[in-house]
Amino acid sequence: MLFPKLPAQPTDYFEKMYTQRGYHRIAGVDEVGRGPLAGPVVAAAVILPREGIGEKLFDSKKISSKKREHLYETILAGAQGIGVGLIGQEEIDQLNILRATLKAMALAIENLHIPPDFILIDGSQGIPLPIPQKPIRKGDQLCDSIAAASIIAKVTRDRMMLDCHRKYPQYHFDQHKGYGTQEHRKAIEKFGICELHRKTFRGVKEYL
Repeated sequence: MLFPKLPAQPTDYFEKMYTQRGYHRIAGVDEVGRGPLAGPVVAAAVILPREGIGEKLFDSKKISSKKREHLYETILAGAQGIGVGLIGQEEIDQLNILRATLKAMALAIENLHIPPDFILIDGSQGIPLPIPQKPIRKGDQLCDSIAAASIIAKVTRDRMMLDCHRKYPQYHFDQHKGYGTQEHRKAIEKFGICELHRKTFRGVKEYL
């Protein structure tokens, strides 16, 4: 289904639509970390209460880190269910990033303490689970529960990469979170790679 017009921020349009079709535990799912040269891919699944959490939600990429942290805490306090799934760099290399991403999303769903009866997914691909679902292109910009999931996943991964920075300060993971910035690529040239790097990714595999 096409949304009539891309809104300025996510809404509960899709949640309401599938509630009217008889679903009651609708989870939004999103991931972060497909593109970086280092670190895990992290997915989150969020079931919001029908009345929302009392604050407007946004795609995690379109707000400041301070706003993300605030909404992260608000979602933790107000959501009916939150699940997180992560796949580390070694498994990403074994599976490939697409399969690793779908597996992380499936883990996030399985880690919900309330099993969902419908899933709204950011993107164009379904998750290999026997649960009714709807992929939505630009879902993190359109759908409240997917936007909430994007915030949970983003803050979770960013915090993990801050911990990685403390272990490997020479790569400055606190700045780029593992993405292939010029600073990161120069650090790889200078220091080589570490255990956190994805060895099948261009920009890393050349330095094995």
